[in-house]
Amino acid sequence: MKKIQILGAGCAKCERLARNTEAAARELGLEYELVKVSDITEILKFGVMLTPALVVDGVVKLEGQAPGPGEIKKLLA
Repeated sequence: MKKIQILGAGCAKCERLARNTEAAARELGLEYELVKVSDITEILKFGVMLTPALVVDGVVKLEGQAPGPGEIKKLLA
């Protein structure tokens, strides 16, 4: 099971990244757990300076953008 984390304060871009990530994971048929992390201290532990950010299994895959499901599928595969 993949652990997927969306780092961000809950802005519109953060929510879009969460929706698109869930869509991508479903399209790939992945077993996953999606967690939204909004605590700034926790976000900084990842070394992320721009939100939203996508973290997959503890590795930052994307920051500062909210691409569509097609692009996210490449990061999840």
